[in-house]
Amino acid sequence: METLVINVPDKKGPLVRQILKELGVTIKSESTDRMKPSDYAKLIDISKDDAQRMIKDIEQSRAEWERDINRLKYIN
Repeated sequence: METLVINVPDKKGPLVRQILKELGVTIKSESTDRMKPSDYAKLIDISKDDAQRMIKDIEQSRAEWERDINRLKYIN
């Protein structure tokens, strides 16, 4: 299991949580504490390829999620 720490603008939090859940991520804890950039080096240990693959998966999941939301808008 990997640990991922992300900072998300407050208004985007619900969307990011939804996308992560769709990707099968288990969110064990959340915090409003802000970390310094130097703190991330201690926590994130993934390769650039893995990070790019994760970003691509997230973008694809978000696009699918937005398409589904738009379909629901037209149905209602």
